[in-house]
Amino acid sequence: MSATSLQSPDRPLPPPPAPAVQPDGAFPRSLGPIALAVLALVLVVVMFTALRSPLKDDIAWLLYVARRWVAGRELYIDVVEVNPPLIVWISAIPMELSRWLGISTQLVAMPGFIAVVLGCAWWTAGLLRRQGGLFTDRLATFSIIGIILLVLPAGEVGQREHLLVAAILPYIALFAGELAGHRPRARDAIIAGILAAIGCAMKPRYVGVAIALEAIALTQGLRPWRLLPLAGGLSVGVYAAAVAVFSPAYLNWAVPMALALYGATDSSLWQLFVESAVLLGGELVMLGLLLLRWQHLRERWLMLSLMVLAVVSTVICFLDGKDWYYHRIPATVATVLALLCWAGSALVNRDRVAHRARMPLAIAGLVLLILFFGSLRRFEPQIVQAVEPEATTVSRLEDIVRKEKARSYLAFSEWIALGFPVVNNTGVEWASRFDSMWALKGELWRARFDPETSRDWPVARWVVHDFLTGCPDIAVVDTRGTDYIAVLSTADPAFARAWSRYVRIDAFDGLVVYRRGKGGCIDPWIAAEGK
Repeated sequence: MSATSLQSPDRPLPPPPAPAVQPDGAFPRSLGPIALAVLALVLVVVMFTALRSPLKDDIAWLLYVARRWVAGRELYIDVVEVNPPLIVWISAIPMELSRWLGISTQLVAMPGFIAVVLGCAWWTAGLLRRQGGLFTDRLATFSIIGIILLVLPAGEVGQREHLLVAAILPYIALFAGELAGHRPRARDAIIAGILAAIGCAMKPRYVGVAIALEAIALTQGLRPWRLLPLAGGLSVGVYAAAVAVFSPAYLNWAVPMALALYGATDSSLWQLFVESAVLLGGELVMLGLLLLRWQHLRERWLMLSLMVLAVVSTVICFLDGKDWYYHRIPATVATVLALLCWAGSALVNRDRVAHRARMPLAIAGLVLLILFFGSLRRFEPQIVQAVEPEATTVSRLEDIVRKEKARSYLAFSEWIALGFPVVNNTGVEWASRFDSMWALKGELWRARFDPETSRDWPVARWVVHDFLTGCPDIAVVDTRGTDYIAVLSTADPAFARAWSRYVRIDAFDGLVVYRRGKGGCIDPWIAAEGK
């Protein structure tokens, strides 16, 4: 008997299951696995580079400061740092974990920072998914955000600005959702507010981002007593009180010093414009694209929020006055995310995009390529260092310290990397309260136009005192900038006497390395009395 003969004419076979329907305005489902594979590849390269190349100097210094602080030294007095204390408190976590595990701090800190960044990306993707549309596929959204957060820092992974922008993204996602009419869950709003506050606390000027966002919220009828900004504002207030109570030296000592001396490292406004030209161009393109499709762009509130983050971050970068790429990381990440948001919306809705939108889409793609190429070009030197770490300047200095069995060490340079991570990796004592000679440069700079105020910050005297008491076995002199040996010898004869005992033992990469000769150290108290 055939199968067809068993079928009842009044009971037909059920229809085959309908194929899965792609949500309207969403990325293709195949994008998620592809993007995840790319993210995995990027993660391998970034992790290899972060663990094999010398630890970034700023991160190494903050880990050293955290170690000295945990050991009982007074922050901002015994070790001079101009950043707010939160980043030192945070740096103490991987420092203590590495000590407990008995491994290098770098092996704990860098994977930890990367994990935090990817964790923020995963949560941001989940928050955006609830808003539907372009971000329905959480895996694809997470992978794209993760790739951006790992590639764009260009070797500056773990810097405060890098951690800051990752911490703010969940706040941006929820804020954009509020503008679009999506009320966030109470738990999400509280955690995102606290996380954004932690990010802003590392660089307090970024509170300006929240202020600008709330100004937009008011124009859309949203009140400032919503849970999201309240959680963030209350957290910032608690942190400010904690700083005043537990670290008053930051307000009484570090802030005035930074205001008085840190301007010596400022770049000209023109130089900042030149170095930020591509970023500024990207922000203009971002604004034009947003206006072009405002009425038809479902993700317009997210793009607007990212644009606010980018613009305010750029203003902060110019106010800081430093031509350091990592200061532009928040603005660059926000700009790239906004351009990708617009381009993604245009591509998934290509049947609705008018012919005139093809050129803007091409412009957006070009800007994205330029920004990514620039980041990869900056990342290349660190990859080279990771492949051949023994050839780096830091590695050569570490070899000298170990060979000479030095117990104390100092570098006369504005380049922090000559001291850190050399000190971190060798365990040698650093013979200064400063991370480099930036403060001494600031004293010289200020003395040229404000001699009276410069006397309030006798940095040369402090450097000489630390040198005499620390009596470094090895001293490195950077010949590519200010002649700090001549400056200090002129400022204090005791330094000239002590320095006369140092003997040149090596020279490379614009550096001259000296070893303390016979005769021991000079008693700083006798030196101070001129005996």
